[in-house]
Amino acid sequence: MNKYETIIGLEIHLQLKTKSKMFCACSNDADGQDPNTLVCPICLGHPGTLPAVNKEAIKMGLLMALALNCKINKHSKFDRKNYFYPDLPKGYQISQFDEPLSHDGHLIIELDNQTWSIGIERLHLEEDAAKNIHKDNKTLVDYNRAGTPLAEIVTKPDFKSPKETREFLQQLRLIARYLGVSDADMEKGHLRCDANISLRPIGDHDLYPKTEIKNLNSFRAVEKALLFEEKRQAELWSKGQAPQTTETRGWDENKSETILQRDKEGSADYRYFPEPDLPPLIISEDLMQQVNAVMPELPFAKKDRFVKEYKLKGEDAWVLVNQKIWANYFEGVMSDLRAWLFRSEKLHEDSNEAAKLWDEKKEKLSKLTFNWISSELFGLIGNNFNIKDLKISAENMAELVKLIYQKSINSSAGQVILREMFSGADDDPSHIAERLDLAQVDDDSTLEGIATKIVMSNPEQVSDYRAGKEALMKFFVGQFMKESKGKANPQKAEEILKKKLK
Repeated sequence: MNKYETIIGLEIHLQLKTKSKMFCACSNDADGQDPNTLVCPICLGHPGTLPAVNKEAIKMGLLMALALNCKINKHSKFDRKNYFYPDLPKGYQISQFDEPLSHDGHLIIELDNQTWSIGIERLHLEEDAAKNIHKDNKTLVDYNRAGTPLAEIVTKPDFKSPKETREFLQQLRLIARYLGVSDADMEKGHLRCDANISLRPIGDHDLYPKTEIKNLNSFRAVEKALLFEEKRQAELWSKGQAPQTTETRGWDENKSETILQRDKEGSADYRYFPEPDLPPLIISEDLMQQVNAVMPELPFAKKDRFVKEYKLKGEDAWVLVNQKIWANYFEGVMSDLRAWLFRSEKLHEDSNEAAKLWDEKKEKLSKLTFNWISSELFGLIGNNFNIKDLKISAENMAELVKLIYQKSINSSAGQVILREMFSGADDDPSHIAERLDLAQVDDDSTLEGIATKIVMSNPEQVSDYRAGKEALMKFFVGQFMKESKGKANPQKAEEILKKKLK
């Protein structure tokens, strides 16, 4: 039995997707650019230069804060965080200290069919430092990233396991992408995380000296590092050598272990004081209205709506919601199917009859749509496929689902048509089905004739089937589909075969 409880908190830096940097007009798109080409006297910290706040960064920070249910400080300020390192050209970083943009929020996460709330201590804005590149025993500095807008998110120590921590970070990335404030790609440094971890005996309510883990560049690395540190600290506690000081350790991916770097700094070490070159940040009601007007439906709410509105399973809804573009694509298909259903029955969409019809049919249509998107369409898409290159419109996907729903074509024909559309065939599903002669055969006399031929051609299998080997029905249906060139209705074929075989 585990004798210790794990306490984890996170400090997260989210790179905001603005066009320009936090306090100057330099481009904020440093990916793939030559070193030190996106710089100016302001972000290089030349004497006499004056910063100016990027309003779009403020809006993005507010969006993220509201999505995390934070309270907004209508009056906040910027501060100078002083430390000396090659990646900090001014010798200080412009950040926020005692009056941040927002505070006291929470994010509800779901894991293993349970939900719980993770507290957010604060979200504040700051500028990024430059990037150090260690090469041939030298340290080179690329200042392109210096001044990039960051939202720093500090959680409360509410995580009880590394697995919870990973799930939280994945949910945070999803929210940032839904809001459009960041690509939040850890591998590219858009989302960076330091994890603080400590242990305590179960039943104890005190907080003990924590260890901060750095150099975490993937969700997997975060979980692995915390698992390692959890085990290391548990062994120290068991030996009566529980950590006595707060320290910083780096994650070594090659060795799969944390390495001691230094004692952890406290806020006094940074000598914070108000930034004299920037006025206080006043959040007006007009600005709040602008931000609220562009707030989209967030992932958790969208998942719950998909379950309620379309009767999808929770895990199926997450498959779609985990990428906003697929959630929107699914809804586009369902919207077209809904319109088709009303047209086919000549109902006005606002009528009670239309509402009743949709309530009767939507569950089957939504499950069919989900299956064809998640199984068949996803199956055609490779890891490097860009969704923007998808040539199948929601309207054409809806028509394909409609043909299958009406049993105008069978699943095999649907797969052929989908591959044609995916490869760029400039045609709608109905025309492709007609061109390739894929329409399902439902004519009773034709199907009866095929069944008679199969029974007459396979006397040995017929005898075995009649003797009790019912598994041979799959063989007969396979022969039926082959004879009909895949155009027969498999269910109807089986019904007719059973009658013939009696």
